[in-house]
Amino acid sequence: MVRGILLTRTDDVFRASVADLEEGDLPEGDVLLRVEYSTLNFKDALAITNRSPIVRKWPMVAGIDGAGVVEASTHPAWRPGDRAILNGWGVGETHWGCLAQKARLKGDWLVPLPAALTTREAMAIGTAGYTAMLCVMALETQGVTPESGEVLVTGAAGGVGGVAIALLGRLGYRVVASTGRPGEVSDYLRSLGAAEIMDRASLSAPGKPLQRERWAGVVDAVGSVTLANACAQTRYRGVVTACGLAQGMDFPATVAPFILRGVRLIGIDSVMAPSDERRHAWARLATDLDRSALASWTTEIPLAAALAQAADLLAGHLRGRCVVDVNG
Repeated sequence: MVRGILLTRTDDVFRASVADLEEGDLPEGDVLLRVEYSTLNFKDALAITNRSPIVRKWPMVAGIDGAGVVEASTHPAWRPGDRAILNGWGVGETHWGCLAQKARLKGDWLVPLPAALTTREAMAIGTAGYTAMLCVMALETQGVTPESGEVLVTGAAGGVGGVAIALLGRLGYRVVASTGRPGEVSDYLRSLGAAEIMDRASLSAPGKPLQRERWAGVVDAVGSVTLANACAQTRYRGVVTACGLAQGMDFPATVAPFILRGVRLIGIDSVMAPSDERRHAWARLATDLDRSALASWTTEIPLAAALAQAADLLAGHLRGRCVVDVNG
């Protein structure tokens, strides 16, 4: 038997519970991963609480992230005993996920666990940190350097924001962190590498199409009006990376920043990113991220606790990353 978080919907009645699953019921795949740790992401929380139509196939085992040991494989790249990471690829949405003790997956979806990281540390980073690394890599590719000017990180107390601050700060950027809890988390964000803390209220209300130029780069995990204002405040030929929708999916902006200032808006997709890009991102995370900082933003919980924590995450009551011991 395999214990996991099972999501069901029958006659429009939704239920999320910890259930015992038959290993034989796991979906098709050429690698059987013995999961050691998973994590609780924003998307996981939406699925577990049924707040958004994340799940597209029922029943579903939740969990878009997992790290563990290959137990069996018919894939040429993977052998029993290999340590691997899973992020995205529709897992937890259309294919049973990793908030379970085992997951049967496609080998092409997996990335080798860097030797410098444990499976727990990989899940302390998770999709949130991997997405943050993709944002940083995009800023670098577009020519944003520490000498270019300030970088804004929105949703700073969340998973993407925290890792982005830690990465950018260690790379020498001056980071300004936007959060809705400046009094509560200022010390925490400064410890990660933020040089300045700003209240998200200054970005979350509608503003002018063009505002005072400030940001050389932006990592935005919030979307909606916040993203529009961030673009309106970005300097000439600055770069904005967009990877989240915590405030909303809408984008109430004008073309002014893009055609008058040459601002570049780069969409960051972590779900279907190519394997080479994933491997590069994880290699960078293993070297560029201060592993001692992981402990400051990581909370570990047992599998069953993820059900309650999902609602807390959506309510903004959690900071940093929540690692799930699927065997705990």
